[in-house]
Amino acid sequence: MKISEQIFPRVVALICTSNKEEKPNVMTASFLMPISFEPKILAVSVSPKRYSFENLKEVPEFTLNVLTKEMKEIAEICGSFSGRKIDKFKMAKLEIEKSKKVLPPVIKNCPISLECKVLEMKEFGDHFLIVGEILEEWIRKEKFDPLLHKTGEIYMVAKNLK
Repeated sequence: MKISEQIFPRVVALICTSNKEEKPNVMTASFLMPISFEPKILAVSVSPKRYSFENLKEVPEFTLNVLTKEMKEIAEICGSFSGRKIDKFKMAKLEIEKSKKVLPPVIKNCPISLECKVLEMKEFGDHFLIVGEILEEWIRKEKFDPLLHKTGEIYMVAKNLK
């Protein structure tokens, strides 16, 4: 059993990065977590094989854009293709908006977007832990059902317990 099957479900987000030529890329991620309240710091795990990782080394900034349960197809598109070869923003019909404090764009379709600067990139096994400080928060919608990921192509939705 994979570790991703043991620790689940996880919130799904789109990570936007950019290179020095200001060409943005987007990838799907569910290996992410908050690690500090003050200052606000989060971490995301990225494979060094990914185009987004190359961008993070070139421009150490990213945005994290939380997906809703209705955005499963977008998650699959952005997690199944390489931005080296295609424009995933266009393919997934994503609307981007200029960030206020970082180069990579935010995604207007998402209820929450966080602009982050990289504080640390450290290798752990086959991934790098990318630690980022949140510089700006875009809260477009406070109440929504987030898309959750279990493993592979298995997604879930949270049910509120009362």
